[in-house]
Amino acid sequence: MFPERTLPKEIIEAFSEIDVPNISDAMDRLGISGALSHIKAVIPYSRICGQAFTVHFAPSGIIKGTVGDYIDDILPGEVVVLDNNGREDCAVWGDIVSIYAARRGIAGTLIDGVCRDIDIIRERNYPVFSKGTYMVSGRDRVYADRVGGTVSIAGIQVNPGDLICGDGNGVVAIPFEHADEVLKTALEIEAMEKEIIEKLNAGMSFIEASRQS
Repeated sequence: MFPERTLPKEIIEAFSEIDVPNISDAMDRLGISGALSHIKAVIPYSRICGQAFTVHFAPSGIIKGTVGDYIDDILPGEVVVLDNNGREDCAVWGDIVSIYAARRGIAGTLIDGVCRDIDIIRERNYPVFSKGTYMVSGRDRVYADRVGGTVSIAGIQVNPGDLICGDGNGVVAIPFEHADEVLKTALEIEAMEKEIIEKLNAGMSFIEASRQS
């Protein structure tokens, strides 16, 4: 991670406690695009929250390259963000890298594409969010041609240091520069929703509870 794009630990921890729909609503309110469509948790009910370590893949040709040599450069707590151009015909993440990433304390993996070896991923309880699963290896089909630059995940720009938050509802990418205001707004939305729920539990009608909150 670049030092100038490192978020305080307390901000990341605060985001990790907020449901992703509330973060998404906060981004909507602020006019910030960040919802990553069609990306889902491989392990149901898993969560992911950490700053992005970005990798872009390109189709192999004469240049074959490798798919995983970047793994030792990822810091504990970061999220591996893999831009495989949305391809669903070859996987760029599987069991060996999941085992290694989990051991090193990496927060999880986000893929614009697919993963494989999901039985091992689930056994290790390592958070992976992707478009789906497919057994075919990316080896000799794609290679990591760029590490640490801007990538596109589900049509949304993601830069190194952006904050990635995911749960059973989906994933959002929060631009580094907007993390503070998104957090403040998400906490306000969360507090308002809790207030409405408390009023509903106390017997108030939905319209009354909504109007008073």
